[in-house]
Amino acid sequence: MCQLLGMNCNVPTDICFSFTGFQARGGATDVHSDGWGIAFFEGRGTRVFLDPQPSCLSPVAELVRRYPIHSKNVIAHIRKATQGATGLENTHPFMRELWGRYWIFAHNGNLLEFAPELDGGYLPVGQTDSERAFCWLLQELRRRFGGTAPAAAALFAAVHELTLAVASHGEFNFLLSNGDWLFAHASTKLSFVVRQAPFAQAHLNDQDLTVDFTELTTPEDRVAVIATQPLTDNERWTEMPAGTLWWFAEGEPARTLTTRPGPARKTT
Repeated sequence: MCQLLGMNCNVPTDICFSFTGFQARGGATDVHSDGWGIAFFEGRGTRVFLDPQPSCLSPVAELVRRYPIHSKNVIAHIRKATQGATGLENTHPFMRELWGRYWIFAHNGNLLEFAPELDGGYLPVGQTDSERAFCWLLQELRRRFGGTAPAAAALFAAVHELTLAVASHGEFNFLLSNGDWLFAHASTKLSFVVRQAPFAQAHLNDQDLTVDFTELTTPEDRVAVIATQPLTDNERWTEMPAGTLWWFAEGEPARTLTTRPGPARKTT
C-alpha cells in the first residue's frame, strides 16, 4: 500500500522537515518504492514534482527536501503499486482543473470492481483505480453544481456523499485540495498533528533529525500535518477514526463527517 502526506496552514509554510522523514519511507525505512510525487499550491498555481523512482533515491526528491517552497496546502504520496504499472502516468498526486482552479488528489488503498461510467470530461491517463476515482469525483461534482463552484460547506457535503459510493469498493484513504482547503478521508489509517504556539522541538521517526519550531515560526502560525503514519516520535498525533472525512482549513480541522460504506453499489 501507499502512504500519504498532507499539510494545511494558515500562512504559507515549507514542508522540508516533514518531507525529510516521508522521503525515507520511499524505499529506505519502508517498502514504498514504486514512485513518489508532491504538489504545492502557490496562489492559484501549483508546483508539481513526480518521479517513478523510489523517493529515497530520487534526485528530484532531494531537490524538494532542500528547497523551502512555501505553501498553505501540500499533498505528497509515495507509492507501493497495487493497480497499474510503475511509471510516470501512474504516479500520484494527480491534477485536474475544475471551476477555474487546479485540484490535487492522492490515494492510498485498493478499489475492487470500480468501473464508473465517465462522460469524457475527465479521463484517466494511467491505469490506476486512484486516477479513475479522482476523475469520477470531479465529474460528479461538476454534474451536481454545474459551472459555478459551491460554498465550501456544500462542497464538503457533496464530497462526503461521493466518498461513500467509492469507499464501498474498498480501501479509500485520500487527500484532496483545490488550494483553499484540504479534505482528508481516513478509510483505514490516517493521523494528524496541529503545530501551533507554544511551539516546541520535533524529532523524526525515520531520520535522526530534530527541529526547533520556536526558531522558525511566529506565535500566530498554525500548521496541520496529515500522514498515513506519524512522522515524529515526540509529538501528540491524533489518529483519525476509520471511516471519517475531515475538512482542514487555516491549519486546523474545521469539520468531520462519518463514512461507513454499506454494500457495494454501482457508481454511475
